[in-house]
Parts: sequence; structure tokens; C-alpha cells
Amino acid sequence: MGNNYIFSLTPTFTQGLVLGQLSILVLLALVLKYLFFIPPESESETVPFHPLSNSNPSWHQHVEEDDTDSAPEKESAHWFNILARQVVEVYRAKLQNNLTGYEGIEVARRKIEDHANELRPRAFLDHITVHSVDLGMSAPKLSNARVVNDNDGDSAPTTIEFDMSYTDTISVSLSTSYLFNYPMSSFARLPVSLTISLSLFESKVTLVPPSPASAAPVLTISLPQDFTLSLKTTSLMGSRAMLRDVPKLHELIEYQVRKVLALRGTWKVVLPGVGSLATAQHHDEVEKEQATNEQG
Repeated sequence: MGNNYIFSLTPTFTQGLVLGQLSILVLLALVLKYLFFIPPESESETVPFHPLSNSNPSWHQHVEEDDTDSAPEKESAHWFNILARQVVEVYRAKLQNNLTGYEGIEVARRKIEDHANELRPRAFLDHITVHSVDLGMSAPKLSNARVVNDNDGDSAPTTIEFDMSYTDTISVSLSTSYLFNYPMSSFARLPVSLTISLSLFESKVTLVPPSPASAAPVLTISLPQDFTLSLKTTSLMGSRAMLRDVPKLHELIEYQVRKVLALRGTWKVVLPGVGSLATAQHHDEVEKEQATNEQG
């Protein structure tokens, strides 16, 4: 009678090969699960996290402005630099509910944490805990203001261009876990701790004043796609065996930040007393629909 069994007490070469492959797969699963991942029953276990210390005086040191610009260029954008700094300070104050010191930073931390958890993909990313934030102390510096096209006498508005450079101490330290749902739901969790800080952001800034003939006059501020962005990222991945500063993770984070800036690189400011936000939004939707129809 033919042998219908897969395995026997005297395994053949093929049976031994299958057993060897299975043992390697089991060993690999055990290494991944118990060295790098956190099992579901130990979800309360946290990864030791040490955010960047704020005790270093240079951490909060004010970023001095570059004095290499020529005097005419400085004067041409001086008024806009004052305006930009005031706008940034207003945003910082509102993010902290107009509180100062530790109370204000804690309010900003909670707001950023809540917003991050609203946006996170819950299917494969666990709760995000923001440990600390630094809102910075500087503001974007504009220089070399120039008129790109002067449409004097034409209905089209004049376009003004600046060179912008921004260096600050802005940073956020957070931790979360990547959820693995294969081969079963909640199979394991990969802890991730991150500190992301801004090193440099440079770009041209285009300013388009409102057109007198526009039904919804707005001031348009936009960034080109070829801006310079430099982030510093420190990371820890894993539970027992730690992987530090993974380059691919840094590339992924910087890519996502670039993508957000590229998608939201245009801001339209409604002029008070001239137009309303609802009218400007409706006018913008009409323009987008017309552009889509022309492309189609």
C-alpha cells in the first residue's frame, strides 16, 4: 500500500527540508515578537523615553537674525518682518490660551496631542502621546523684496516676491506604537519614540494683492514646490532591542512634512470690511471648478 503520510519516523530529505523551513519561520516569528514587539497582554508597558532636555541654555536661545543682507534689501522687507513676527507671536499665544510659562506650554502640548490623535490612522497606529513641545522664539525672516510683474494700468494684480529663511527651536517629542494585525488582529505592537525639530526652512514667498475687479478680494500668499526643508529626527524603535535613529523613518517623516507644506502652501487672507470668508470660499470653489472643466 502506498505511503499517504506526510511525515514518518524516518523522514526523507524532502520532509527534513520542510521541517527546517518551518523551524526557521517559527524562530523568526519568536525573535520579532519577543525582542522588538510588545505582545497585546502587555499594552500597559511603556518604552523608556527621554525627550530632549530643556536645561541647555542654548536650546531656548533666541536665534539671531542674519546681518549679511544689504541695507536696501533689509529696508525693503523690514515692515513685513515686523508684521510676520507679530503674526507668529499671536499664533503662539492663542495656542497657549494666552497663558505663559509651564501652564501655557502644557495647554499647547495637550492641543497638539489631541489634534494628532484626531488625524492618526487608528487601524495601524496606537494612541499618540506628546511628551513635550517647543513653540520656538523666532519668526520667518524675509529679505530681497522685488516686483516680479508690474501690471500698472492692467486689471491683473502686481506680484511681489520675497526670499524667506526660518531657523528656530521648534520641536515636538512623542511616542506611539505601530499595530501589527497579521497573521491575526493585534498580533503585536512596535513602540516608536520620536523627537522632531526644525533645522532650516527656506523658500521664496509670493505675495499677490487683491484685484480691484475681484468679487471676493483676498490677499494671496503662496510658496513654490522647490522649498528647502531640513529636519532633525531622533528615534527609538522596539521594546527590548532598540533601534536608534532609523534613516528610513527620518526620510518618511520629512517626506510627509514636505507633502503637507506642498498641499497647503497657499493662504488666502480675506480683507476685513471688503469681503467675507464665505464669499471668498465660494469664489475659490468656483475658480477650482472652472479650472477642472478646462483641464477636462
